[in-house]
Amino acid sequence: MSLHPDCLFCRIIAGEEPAEFVVQRDDIVVFKDKFPRAPVHLLVVPVAHLDSAHELRADHRDLLAECFALAQQVATESGIAEGYRIVTNIGRGGGQAIPHLHFHVVGGKQLGYVDGA
Repeated sequence: MSLHPDCLFCRIIAGEEPAEFVVQRDDIVVFKDKFPRAPVHLLVVPVAHLDSAHELRADHRDLLAECFALAQQVATESGIAEGYRIVTNIGRGGGQAIPHLHFHVVGGKQLGYVDGA
């Protein structure tokens, strides 16, 4: 496991920072976003540190599939399976606040459309 001591999510995974965990596995964790944008706002976070989805390679396909399977599971368990969003941001310019790959699972209210560029 490659944890970076200067990374907030790595410190959360290591138990050094508080978080409200929904799922804790050896390879992926899910916890509630501290600043939710919807009634359900969970973060699916691989334990292994990758800065963002831009670093994903072919050998990460199983990890990526597991992240999406876990997102589906927690969406169902949270009662939002009828409509939710999975989002990841890349880099500061893309709105990424924490440089550790993570997926937002957001739902529980009508979500607006994102205008395409």
